Amino acid sequence: MIVGFVALQTWNDFDKAKVAVDTEASALRVVVVLDESLPEEQRIHLRTLINRHIDEAVNREWPAMAQHLLTLASPPTALVEALQLTVSLKPQDESQRMAQREIIAALNRALDARRQRITISQSGVGPVQWAAILLLGLCMLIAIAMVHSDNRRTCAIAVTLFATGIALSALLIAA
Repeated sequence: MIVGFVALQTWNDFDKAKVAVDTEASALRVVVVLDESLPEEQRIHLRTLINRHIDEAVNREWPAMAQHLLTLASPPTALVEALQLTVSLKPQDESQRMAQREIIAALNRALDARRQRITISQSGVGPVQWAAILLLGLCMLIAIAMVHSDNRRTCAIAVTLFATGIALSALLIAA
């Protein structure tokens, strides 16, 4: 049952991370679609900042998240600059005004999704949980061996089957 709870937590974190990544990518896509109504200079600058954010996320943030080194203390400079650029724009007509509002909202969604993915990357199965799973598995292996101690062949089969189950459960959680 403990293995089930830990696995459930891990799979829920995986699902939340996937939603956060999809949300961030979708928000950035909205920015790229809506920036068409902006003046060319600002559009080019905004796209450069979005591309820089994507590059930083792929080449710096993802490897750091894999090692649990990225924290919320490190700001996404390109996204912050994109937000500042968009806020500082002086819309010339209603379409630019609407685009500005929607781009600001999309950039805020991207920032929020980034925060979520970083927070999720910090979670995981802790050493106490791993110790509890392994100790519980060891206790159960000993109990099975004791119950089947009168028949060595049955004992070997039962212990092997249960040890395989423990190994597969640990592999699923770790993966």
